[in-house]
Amino acid sequence: MAKIQPLPASAGAASPSDEAACTTTTTYTVWMKSLVFNGNGCTVYGADGAVAFRVDNYGCRGGREACFFMDRAGKALIAVRRRGFGAFRRWEVSRCCHGAAGAEDEDETETAAPWFAVRRGKGGAPMVAMHGGAGPCYRVDAEGGKKEKKNKAGYRVVGAVDGAVAAEVARKTTAAGVPLGDDVLSLTVGPGTDRLLALGLVVVCGLMNRSM
Repeated sequence: MAKIQPLPASAGAASPSDEAACTTTTTYTVWMKSLVFNGNGCTVYGADGAVAFRVDNYGCRGGREACFFMDRAGKALIAVRRRGFGAFRRWEVSRCCHGAAGAEDEDETETAAPWFAVRRGKGGAPMVAMHGGAGPCYRVDAEGGKKEKKNKAGYRVVGAVDGAVAAEVARKTTAAGVPLGDDVLSLTVGPGTDRLLALGLVVVCGLMNRSM
C-alpha cells in the first residue's frame, strides 16, 4: 500500500519532515500494519495519501520491545522501548540521534536522553510524563469513558491538569461516512502539539494493547 485514501484538500497537509509543533490542526491516517513482510508495526499516511512515517518492531530481547519510528526514507526519528515488569512496566520514548534502524546491535542506533515515558495509571489509563518533569503531563482517555481496547474505540490525549485535548484518534471513515477496518485510524493533532509526540503515543498505545 503506497497510498491510502487522501484527505480533503482543506485538511492539514504538513510536511513529513516537519517534526515541531504546528499552529494548525494536522490529520494523519494510521494503518496498524507494517510495510515489512511478516513485520510488526504500523504505517502513517499524510493528507496527500502518501506514506509519511513508518514503524517497525525489530524483535524483542528479554521481553523488551525495540520499536523504531522512521520517516519515509527510513531514518529513525524516535525509539520506543519497554522497561520493567508487572506494575513497574513502562514504555520509554527517546529521540534518535543517528544510526541505522533495524541493526542487529540495538546500540548502533544512538539515542539522546529519554524524551517521555508512558505507564498505566489508576484505572488503567495510560499516563505520560516528560523526562525530568514533576509528574504526568498527559493522559489517554478512551472514547465514552471506557478503557481503550486494541485501538478499536477512539481515544483522546488530554492534558493531565487542564484536560485540554492535544490529539484525538478515531476509526477512519470514507468521505461517504463508511468506516474502514478496525486497524485504519485517523489521528488529529491539535495546534501547538508536537506531532512526533502524538504519533509516538499512538505507537505506545498500540504496543500496550498488543494491536501491532
